[in-house]
Amino acid sequence: MPRNLDIVLLRAFDAVVAAGGITAAARLLNLTQAAVSLQLKRLEDSFGCRLVERGRAGIHLTPQGERLIGQARQLLRQNDQVWAAIGRPAFAGEVRLGMPSDLVRPFGTPILRRFDRAWPQVRVVIVCDSSGRLLEQLDRGEIDLAIVVQSADTTGGETLRVEPLSWVGARNGTAHLREPLPLSTGDDTCPHRPVALKALAAAGRDWRCVCEVASFEAICAPVEADIAVSPMLPSTVPESLAILKESIGLPPLTDFLINLYLPRAGASDAALELARNIRELHGG
Repeated sequence: MPRNLDIVLLRAFDAVVAAGGITAAARLLNLTQAAVSLQLKRLEDSFGCRLVERGRAGIHLTPQGERLIGQARQLLRQNDQVWAAIGRPAFAGEVRLGMPSDLVRPFGTPILRRFDRAWPQVRVVIVCDSSGRLLEQLDRGEIDLAIVVQSADTTGGETLRVEPLSWVGARNGTAHLREPLPLSTGDDTCPHRPVALKALAAAGRDWRCVCEVASFEAICAPVEADIAVSPMLPSTVPESLAILKESIGLPPLTDFLINLYLPRAGASDAALELARNIRELHGG
């Protein structure tokens, strides 16, 4: 009797391998960590073998997992191509998607993977800049759509997610105990920076800048080295860092919106289709 593979379970397996762990895969799939763990277990149970092993350094594939991953990805591509081919218009050309650098991995990676499988003839170009400058580029027609970070009182965008700005440090780190508090933040265009500084001022906590740049990788470096802390959105926190508990004495921070913007008029069909994919992946 023929046995059928569950595409949902294969997609969870692919995400775990691509992201390097259950937690990061859950972010990519917009699911809970428990849901992804359950899907992976169901897939392993269906094959009657372990597909991944978990260790301190993360996950690694078993021999059975190594054999499956290539075929699983081929099946996922075929599945997405079938859905794209039936009852949908053909898209081609280029779409320019703007987003700040800290959103590229948690938001850009799953978007690029999904959209390329469905519409391989469309080239998606990621444009990184601050949220404010990206909206200016959108108004000038230099990009086709944008995902930006804005304060909770902002109106005008289509909200994909609301997240609390959080203090982040090295795992088991001590940088938050230093006086003055060492900070690693974006430059003066970063929406997180004034909120963090205002909260520290209200709490009477002295601070000093260790890093003040627009690059997310550069912001993370001193935090990973445990010589600074940084305000970040939970979905953007790398696996090497940890959200600091409120009990450590740092002041609470406000909520932020992750908003999607399309041009006021004249959005291309490909841009509209990309926006639809973004909503399905990250909306709600």
